[in-house]
Amino acid sequence: MPDRFLYEYAVLRIVPRVEREEFMNVGVVLYCPSRGFLACISEINGHRLSAFAPDTDLAEVEDYLNAFRQICEGNRQCGSPIAALPVASRFRWLTATRSTVLQTSKVHPGFCTDPEETLKRLFTQQVK
Repeated sequence: MPDRFLYEYAVLRIVPRVEREEFMNVGVVLYCPSRGFLACISEINGHRLSAFAPDTDLAEVEDYLNAFRQICEGNRQCGSPIAALPVASRFRWLTATRSTVLQTSKVHPGFCTDPEETLKRLFTQQVK
């Protein structure tokens, strides 16, 4: 039987009007400590977002997701000091509760044999 690794994940959500608490799932972030793995996948369905929240600035949301991705990857060139933190700290910061247009769900645990494949599967289940 292949090795199984503990992972944690959260769903990335666009919350156009924070006061209404309505959201659209646009991605997944997954952290697997024993593999040193932290990655996210995101995709915005522009037609869906326009129907859901027509006043939302798509370019602005894409910028937020790009910044999230760069911090996730530890890209120190992105201008955020958070990107220089250790992997576990970056994951905790990215998934902290906040009242902004880009939010995450609560963190959920699981076991996997391949974090990359699990991230893709969760993205398909939660976003597509």
